[in-house]
Amino acid sequence: MFIHRLFFARRLISAALLLGLLMPLASRAQAASGAHAITVTDYNGDKVSLQQPARRIIALAPHIVENLYSAGAGQYLVGAVDYCDYPPQAKAITRVGSISSHSIEAILAQQPDLVIAWNSGYGGKIIGKLRALGIPVYASNPLQLEDVARSIRDYGKLANTTAVAEKAAQTFLARLQGLRDQYTDHQRLTVLYEVWNSPLQTLNGEHIISDVIALCGGQNVFADAPVIAPKISLESVLSRNPDVIVASGMGEERPEWLDDWRKWPSLKAVQNNHLFFIPPDIIQRHTARILQGVNEMCVHLENARTPLSE
Repeated sequence: MFIHRLFFARRLISAALLLGLLMPLASRAQAASGAHAITVTDYNGDKVSLQQPARRIIALAPHIVENLYSAGAGQYLVGAVDYCDYPPQAKAITRVGSISSHSIEAILAQQPDLVIAWNSGYGGKIIGKLRALGIPVYASNPLQLEDVARSIRDYGKLANTTAVAEKAAQTFLARLQGLRDQYTDHQRLTVLYEVWNSPLQTLNGEHIISDVIALCGGQNVFADAPVIAPKISLESVLSRNPDVIVASGMGEERPEWLDDWRKWPSLKAVQNNHLFFIPPDIIQRHTARILQGVNEMCVHLENARTPLSE
């Protein structure tokens, strides 16, 4: 009986010792399993949570793809939409639709663990549908230049590439501040940013390009428009009579229709030959490259100021 009790006591002690050893291991294992749990807040104010870093990402806008590469997460892209062409390797990513028409079937076929959608137009409509299917979705809607850095940082967190993302974000913000210091306080000029000529279209004060114009010491003449990309009338442009007209177009070449404004010599922009062009990819995309567009915008406005200061 004594031997039996001694044996039983030793087993209890051994079990207690083993449990004592296993509990810290279990705690460490539990901590390890949650070590990569990630939560960020998207542009809608919604929490986006991942138990592990994203490794199969779908991006539903060109600027999202570009910012993912800046964040060091481009290698994890398994799906994108049309016109995602920068950097060059982005052209090889499987397409899941266009900016205005996504295929949920094509998205699901890629088995994503994260979708990043542009919360604008059609992009905003698909967010709820994908979340209802259990897919984590980050809603992107950058409106200010600083939002480029925010996006890069958030993507770095979601993909666990924070070192690369933070460096890119800090570089962007430093260059941005340098441009603000150089140009913001210069003589104010009114600016029409012309997205397209037929129909005549511009952007209001909510769009990031309005922030670009303001940084360069300009004032968007249609900042007060009720929608972000309003169609406007010729009469409204003649009435507001901007000092400068800046056009974008569709590619790298200055659009011929920019010179159509010369038919209206009463416009100050025409009188002073202040009709300028900036390639859309470096000013209409919410990416680090927008600082190239900012620089071009500021140079154009400086050139427009020269005769005013003489």
